[in-house]
Amino acid sequence: MLSKTDEKQKWALASYALRDAYTDFILSRQAMLCSPKTLSWYTFTLGKVIDWWVENGITTPQEIEARHVRAYLSHMAEKRLADTYIHNHARAIRTLLTFFLNEKYITAQITFQMPSMADKRLPCLSTEDVQKLLADCQNPRDKAVILLMVDTGLRRAEVCALNWEDVEVSNGLVRVVRGKGGKARSVVVGVSTRRALLAYRRQLNPQPDQPLFQTKEAGRFTNNGLRSLLLRVGERAGVKVTPHALRRTFATMSLRAGMNLLHLQGLLGHSTIEMTRRYVQMVDDDLLEAHKTHGPIDNFLRASKRNP
Repeated sequence: MLSKTDEKQKWALASYALRDAYTDFILSRQAMLCSPKTLSWYTFTLGKVIDWWVENGITTPQEIEARHVRAYLSHMAEKRLADTYIHNHARAIRTLLTFFLNEKYITAQITFQMPSMADKRLPCLSTEDVQKLLADCQNPRDKAVILLMVDTGLRRAEVCALNWEDVEVSNGLVRVVRGKGGKARSVVVGVSTRRALLAYRRQLNPQPDQPLFQTKEAGRFTNNGLRSLLLRVGERAGVKVTPHALRRTFATMSLRAGMNLLHLQGLLGHSTIEMTRRYVQMVDDDLLEAHKTHGPIDNFLRASKRNP
């Protein structure tokens, strides 16, 4: 029979084995050239998961079962955390367990039901809101930023990473060299946005490899810096605006204008059409107009009057 000291040492070694497998996962993400933001997300979310499993007696990857995943997610639900927050943890756990299986840390796939998320109406700006923002821009840079983000749906980090050489002002093609997940893609800006970019460029006379949007110190915007810029413009205009709200505004306005959903998916850089659908905002006016045009009873009665 093992002494308490031996039991403690054995448990510590086994716990290290679980942490060792977790460390291997993080190293694999680094080898895949995941962005620092993605690495930080995995470290934060899965670090909490591993700590909780160890505290609850899970000492090796082989001991993990679906019930342990469900127990952790239930633990999070009891803390009344946001459903999106819990869902993000579940996605990270699913990725980790797939890695464990592929690397033979476990011998069988562990499946569990993903937590549901409420179908919430996400913030989206109206055309009037966008006009207010543009009217309250105090310099060509801020106006160009808002126009580009509404015209392309680019993510905040993608906007910050753009250089002047990535933008073809002549035809509006914008190259996103490293989007989310390290994927490159192209988006397009229209004539109005291109003219705004030219007006801003005349103030800078920049080199091709310099940032597209620059701080007062001629540096590159950080994610938080760009968000602060939008907040300042939004406060003056009386419009609540965030980078993601502008991205959803692009998606909604594009679809209303008749853009194909698959084309919209490509421009947004989404891996699945379901992700694109979550961005598209069907507002009350859209529903009223759709029913006015296609509502079954009114159309039926109108047809009956025409053909008595």
